[in-house]
Amino acid sequence: MFIKRCWKLTPTTLWLRGKADLWMTKIKGIAEIVLNVHNMEAALKFYQDVLGLEIIGRPGPVFLRVGDPAVSVPQMVVLVPLPPDTETFARPRTLHHLALELAPVDFDTEEARLKALGYQIRYGQHPVIPSRTMYVDDPDGNEVEFICGA
Repeated sequence: MFIKRCWKLTPTTLWLRGKADLWMTKIKGIAEIVLNVHNMEAALKFYQDVLGLEIIGRPGPVFLRVGDPAVSVPQMVVLVPLPPDTETFARPRTLHHLALELAPVDFDTEEARLKALGYQIRYGQHPVIPSRTMYVDDPDGNEVEFICGA
């Protein structure tokens, strides 16, 4: 096993043997996706006005809440303003895309709403999860996926 080959046998590692759950970090979720933006006004129009994310902190970077506000550490999209003379992003981008989960009953309504707002929607099929997916681009060209269980 990889872990056994990489770790020295010490009293601690001997104690951990047979306790596989202690070898892994217990991550509960993703707390932030941080995006550099060229035009904060355009980014806020998309993330706040179009997607309805709530601003929970600023100035400087703008922190927007995603999802359930009752959690102890909210899921957030953070928009970081770039200096005005920053060049446009080159392809391929470091961030492939970000995905936001919708309830299955809301998928068709969101699709119609985005179309009515003039967004060019692309569709895909998730390679692992039975789901419905659609994609739009934010003002900086970041691909934003909307996904729900099938």
